[in-house]
Amino acid sequence: MKDLFFAIALIVFVTVPMIGQTSRTRSRAATPKPTPVPGKAATQQPTITDRFAVPPPPPPPFTKKEEDEIITIETDLVTTPVTVMDRNGRFIPGLKKKDFKIFENGVAQEVTYFQSEEQPFTVVLMIDTSPSTKYHIDEIHFAAVTFVNQLRPADQVMVVAFDQRPKILCEPTTDKKTLFSAIYKANFGSGTSLYDAVDAIGSLEMENVPGRKAVVLFTDGVDTTSRRASFESTLAMAEEIDALFYPIRYDTQEQMNAGPQIAAIPGVTFPPGLMSRMRGSSAAEYERGKMYLDTLALNSGGRIFEADTLTNLEAAFSGIAEELRRRYSIGYYANTDRVPGERKQIKIQVARPGAVVRGKTNYVVRQKRAPDGPPQVSGS
Repeated sequence: MKDLFFAIALIVFVTVPMIGQTSRTRSRAATPKPTPVPGKAATQQPTITDRFAVPPPPPPPFTKKEEDEIITIETDLVTTPVTVMDRNGRFIPGLKKKDFKIFENGVAQEVTYFQSEEQPFTVVLMIDTSPSTKYHIDEIHFAAVTFVNQLRPADQVMVVAFDQRPKILCEPTTDKKTLFSAIYKANFGSGTSLYDAVDAIGSLEMENVPGRKAVVLFTDGVDTTSRRASFESTLAMAEEIDALFYPIRYDTQEQMNAGPQIAAIPGVTFPPGLMSRMRGSSAAEYERGKMYLDTLALNSGGRIFEADTLTNLEAAFSGIAEELRRRYSIGYYANTDRVPGERKQIKIQVARPGAVVRGKTNYVVRQKRAPDGPPQVSGS
């Protein structure tokens, strides 16, 4: 009997540690450590919205590189896109190099470069999702979708929304389903950093994108929260980047001054007249916003549209698409002195009665050093 009890005790003593060891082994096997992939960093990959993330200073955020501001091709050749329309806003085709005259600071230049062809284009749709556009957001969605419907298979669109900061909702694509989905993701937020958003477009290196480029901007033009860019700096930038701005202006002043009807928080009302004392709601600020959008279009070579007069959105956006696809490009080697940093005035004339010429009216001479050679002077 003693031998029997001794044998049982021995079996228990040996078996219990083995059970515990097996259990711990299974537990470790249930949560394996990830196997590192050779050559792949362990850090998290950035998302597309990181492109507009604010970096710590220095350098200051959204600072454009010098080469981002250069739109000419090389050496002293100055090129500029030109749209020629009749008085009804229709593109005038069939013009030749001999039909154009160009002047720099009042001095006639010889047109040495000329191109006329239909090309695909890339457009950035910028959607203002600030509180002031809250009551127009459905109209803005519809307008943006209407524009996308004007696209041809090779045309690309990028969708950006902005309130206090810009957010990329869709990278450039030709896929309409992707674009429609991105447009309807643009829901209103807080604040209006319009100047910061426009400045951020300048950091996208659009001159490296093939074909013609434009920005269709749906907004009321009123800025309330920008900290990195200003009225003046973004208007100057519009003269320098290789893109045209087409603002679609929504007048939201009446809604912003409607008093109790514009409560942002359910169940909360505001006394009449309170909103007129809030930033971004005064008549002077709306007038400044309209002047900003007018000048933005003028400086870039685009044009502005009033949303309340766009009774036929399809026709209006079809006109913009036609302007972008069918443009003339002309260039010249300047016969005037050039000093880096100097602003040059450009005037273009077309020998066609009633023709309306749209194009950049000035550029800034920039000095660019070639990788393996002496400095080159280029214009922007």
